[in-house]
Amino acid sequence: MIFLYAFLVGGAICVVGQILMDVFKLTPAHVVATFVVLGAALDVFGIYDRLIEFAGAGATVPITSFGHSLLHGAMAEGHEHGYLGIAIGIFKLTSAGITSAILFGFLVALFFKPKG
Repeated sequence: MIFLYAFLVGGAICVVGQILMDVFKLTPAHVVATFVVLGAALDVFGIYDRLIEFAGAGATVPITSFGHSLLHGAMAEGHEHGYLGIAIGIFKLTSAGITSAILFGFLVALFFKPKG
C-alpha cells in the first residue's frame, strides 16, 4: 500500500502544480517558489512530517520537500547555535541536493548543448 500512497500523494502534488500553471497562468518558476514556501509552511504546523510518514517518497521527492528541509535544518541548528545556526542549518541539510543539481545541470549542459 505504501507504493499506492506514494503515487497518489506525489501525483496530487503534480496535479496541483499543473492546475496552478493552467488555470492561474503561473510560470514554472512561480510554481516552484510556491511549492517551496508551501512545504515550509506545512512543516511549521507539523503536517509535512506526517505526510512523509504516510506517503514516503511521494512526499519527499517533490519540490515541497525542499522547503520542508530548509525549515527543518534552520530550526534544528537555530536551537543549537542561535541566529548564526539558522543560516548554517539551511545549507547543512540541503547542501547535497543543491550540489547535485548544480553538478548534473552542468554535465547535461556539456553533453546536450542547451539553447539560450
